[in-house]
Amino acid sequence: MRYLVCGAGGFIGGHLVRNLMEEGHEVVCADVKPLEYWFQLFEENKNYSLDLKEYEHCLKVTKNIDFIYNMACNMGGMGFIENNKAECMLSVLINTNLLRACLVNKVQRYFYSSSACVYNAQKQNETFIPGLKEEDAYPAEPEDGYGWEKLFSERMCRHFTEDFGLETRVVRYHNVYGPLGTYDGGREKAPAAMCRKIAEAKMKNIKEIEVWGDGQQTRSFMYITDCIEGTKKLFNSNLKEPYNVGSSEQVSINQMIDMIEEIADYKVDRKYLLDKPKGVRGRSSDNAKIIKDLNWSPTLPLKDGLAKTYNWIFNELKSGENSLKFSRS
Repeated sequence: MRYLVCGAGGFIGGHLVRNLMEEGHEVVCADVKPLEYWFQLFEENKNYSLDLKEYEHCLKVTKNIDFIYNMACNMGGMGFIENNKAECMLSVLINTNLLRACLVNKVQRYFYSSSACVYNAQKQNETFIPGLKEEDAYPAEPEDGYGWEKLFSERMCRHFTEDFGLETRVVRYHNVYGPLGTYDGGREKAPAAMCRKIAEAKMKNIKEIEVWGDGQQTRSFMYITDCIEGTKKLFNSNLKEPYNVGSSEQVSINQMIDMIEEIADYKVDRKYLLDKPKGVRGRSSDNAKIIKDLNWSPTLPLKDGLAKTYNWIFNELKSGENSLKFSRS
């Protein structure tokens, strides 16, 4: 089949492209970044560097496409999300114009990558909260900016299915991490940031790292291979409602740092920056729905995934060969 992956130059998109190619599919790739900044670039594909907020570009890349995975959006870690709300919300144009183009070019199925940031903030005020269920997105009080864009775009997918018969699938990701992604520059997420800080500390014999917040805030983190497996399983199913794709292994940031210190065999003191963006107090994925309907859940424990991620980042920092590419989005 012929797939279009939007956001193919990004972290999840690049891994997805590789996986689809390994299965023998023809893949068309699109991303707003110049090709030299794509995290993974496969020259045998048709690769477009263009802005999918523009309708004409969406019409161009969706021509003769069977299936679309939309991973494209302007996003990053909590620091970026909290300080760039308007930029995050403009990503609604990508989803809107891709959906419109799907109808014109008769795309068979469309996937939208949503986020746990859609969930009601009032349910995330404590650490180690119960996992968030899909119905917890309503009544709506998502993360300001980025979360509202994701929730609105979910609704657009639903109504394009209801009104026009377009097959859509929606996944709510919970903190995906792993190699071949951003680890520096302001858009990195917590696992990559902590791995990079401890790796740099070890390399430079630094005894202290900075931690945003008090380190007690909790999250669950899903390794990239589990993410791709869950994504494709949902995409190839007949399930049209939004589903969590995330880990239920909830840890505090301090607990994650403990794991990385053990992996690195290097202990650091922690300087807590209480004035930095830190997001909700606690968040984790309830996987009951996807286990029941698809018999799927992530399999890689957090510590194992962190070991893979830390070793990759350590080697990147040591070599310096791809520091520019992987330190920007």
